[in-house]
Amino acid sequence: MIMKGDFGDSISNKVYEYRVLARMSQLELAEKVGVSKQTIFVMEKGNYVPTLLLAFRIANFFKVDVDDIFTYLEGSDKNEN
Repeated sequence: MIMKGDFGDSISNKVYEYRVLARMSQLELAEKVGVSKQTIFVMEKGNYVPTLLLAFRIANFFKVDVDDIFTYLEGSDKNEN
């Protein structure tokens, strides 16, 4: 899943993969990290970039580093000043 930013940057995530491996529903994960089921749904679909705080909550829940779940991909069309 890849989410686009204003500068062509994106964040890919493996939330779905980690959740399925843990045999959890979206609702169960949402409750564990303090967000709605809808937030988990749109994040897994690639339509939502989580806050840094939420990214850390998710990583801590699965006992992995943030960059094991979320990957920053720098875009090639950044505005030059």
